[in-house]
Amino acid sequence: MDFSDKLKKHLLFCSLFLQFASGFYLPGSFPHKYNVGDQLSVKVNSLTSIDTELPYEYYSLPFCKPLEGVKDSAENLGELLMGDRIENSPYRFKMHVNESELFLCQTNALSADESKILKERIDEMYQVNLNLDNLPAIRYMNKDGFFLRWTGYPVGIKVKDVYYVFNHLKFTVLVHKHEKSPTMPGVIGAGDGAELITTEDKSVTDAPGYMVVGFEVVPCSFQHNIDLLKNLKPYDKYTAKINCEPATVAAVVQEGKPLVFSYEVNFAESDIKWPSRWDAYLKMEGAKVHWFSILNSMMVITFLAGIVLIIFLRTIRRDLARYEEIDKEAQAQINEELSGWKLVVGDVFRIPENSGLLSMMVADGCRILGMAIVTILFAALGFMSPASRGTLITGMLMFYVFLGIIAGYVAVWLMKTLNAGNTNGWLSVSWRVSCFFPGIAFLVLTVLNFLLWGSQSTGAIPFTTYIVLLMLWFCISVPLTLIGGFIGTKAPHLEYPCRTNQIPREIPSNRFPTWVLVIGAGTLPFGTLFIELFFIMSSIWLGRVYYVFGFLLVVLILLVVVCAEVSLVLTYMHLCMEDWRWWWKSFFASGSVTIYIFFYSVNYLIFDLKSLSGPVSAMLYLGYSLIMALAVMLATGAIGFLTSLFFVHRLFSSVKID
Repeated sequence: MDFSDKLKKHLLFCSLFLQFASGFYLPGSFPHKYNVGDQLSVKVNSLTSIDTELPYEYYSLPFCKPLEGVKDSAENLGELLMGDRIENSPYRFKMHVNESELFLCQTNALSADESKILKERIDEMYQVNLNLDNLPAIRYMNKDGFFLRWTGYPVGIKVKDVYYVFNHLKFTVLVHKHEKSPTMPGVIGAGDGAELITTEDKSVTDAPGYMVVGFEVVPCSFQHNIDLLKNLKPYDKYTAKINCEPATVAAVVQEGKPLVFSYEVNFAESDIKWPSRWDAYLKMEGAKVHWFSILNSMMVITFLAGIVLIIFLRTIRRDLARYEEIDKEAQAQINEELSGWKLVVGDVFRIPENSGLLSMMVADGCRILGMAIVTILFAALGFMSPASRGTLITGMLMFYVFLGIIAGYVAVWLMKTLNAGNTNGWLSVSWRVSCFFPGIAFLVLTVLNFLLWGSQSTGAIPFTTYIVLLMLWFCISVPLTLIGGFIGTKAPHLEYPCRTNQIPREIPSNRFPTWVLVIGAGTLPFGTLFIELFFIMSSIWLGRVYYVFGFLLVVLILLVVVCAEVSLVLTYMHLCMEDWRWWWKSFFASGSVTIYIFFYSVNYLIFDLKSLSGPVSAMLYLGYSLIMALAVMLATGAIGFLTSLFFVHRLFSSVKID
């Protein structure tokens, strides 16, 4: 290949990038061009319900199966952990070809078990989730004057103790004509594949092409005439007219009777362009509420910042000025008359109890915080969009694994600081921090997984996925943590500016336990994030799409600032009360926000998930909430502790007495 060919190829790819740059918001996604008559294949996901958080396989119910057999689509680790099971379905379309009264299949007579399971799924409000060209099927309805939209459609409905199944689907596929400049290359493909083409192929560029920009479904319950089904094969035309009326139901679920399924499809050209086709799914109400949350957090930060300025500019600087004016001979006499933080100079850097556990919790908190920042940043840039199922969970897991090097470094550096430069036992500390939070999370997931296995839910993590998780843990995370620990032994530690007395100073009694202040301090960080927490919980448990990662990134930054300020103020207050045991209290001053998060999760379960039924669903919810609360405690606690550590070190470095 000569230079001109290389240049031509380079310009070809550059022009391809520029073609989509104007309306591009999902990095890594490409539009698929379909010619008229190209086959479109609909895929099906697991059955889901807000009534119970247990997803089930679509073909666990007596539905029609594809003629070529059920095949799993490519799944990533995030999809498996979320319980998604993407499979092919029997529904098939031809691009821009309208078809109606298409017979799909007639099942065998329902057995007692099949009839019972189908009725249970209808009672539990399970939804069928279909997708076409990576777009979930969306359903629109008017209720009490409100225009509602839902993804998927219900399995059936119960009317006056009679169960009806939705056995006829009316699909509407919105398409947009493929717009292409004669000088630009394009992308053509079918299904999940895409192929780069150039304008030199006139047979391709002259053919009319369309892109899928919308996928709507209307479910109906229609009673077919059994006599008209004789000699009909799948995809043959049903000989009678099928009136799809969502307000009427007719197909009764009855033991010993078969079910008949059919569908119709209509293609409609739309003005929606391909880069905007996800707007209907990503549209999240409440932008004003997000801004209110941010303004509320800014007020809290301003209030705490004022307190911090008072502490630094008035109290501490005044005290330090007094020390500088006193000669060394008078310092011993003046110390007898002084009170507050000056008197704990000989105990403030005394090694805390359970220092190894503190090092592990702070180190893992730094890793979780780093994972959150990187993940939200990538999500805000569009690299982890809902169009790529499971990428958000996969990204979080990968970032956590590879940031093990930070956890090892912080754990050993902190241990070295607490032990005045002694690095003995760094390997043990690195090993323990690599197993601390992952071990707790893995134990909880295992218990929940046994419950899901017992319920035969697709939410259960497959055994092969367990092996993958263990390999990521012990083959990548653990070695990186050990490497980070080794680097930490070479890093300079924080040297104490004061000597520690051999005998601990007695702590004066207080009118009320100081831990009350520590637990109460968690209300300020919680006030920063509780509004955003509502939207996150709704997206996880109510099936709504969360995509305002820009707001979430701002809230995360504000949370970091609030946690740092809260811990700093509480640490100074404890030192003023001559309480030199500030280590753990500085950690939980900001980490206590997890108490309110967990209580909020319980409140959300009781009042917002009223329809959640069954002990397995409740335990699943509480188990995942516990993991989330623990992760938040470690991250916020690490922020508070490190802020207080550097504050105390800087404060007593300015004191010139021994």
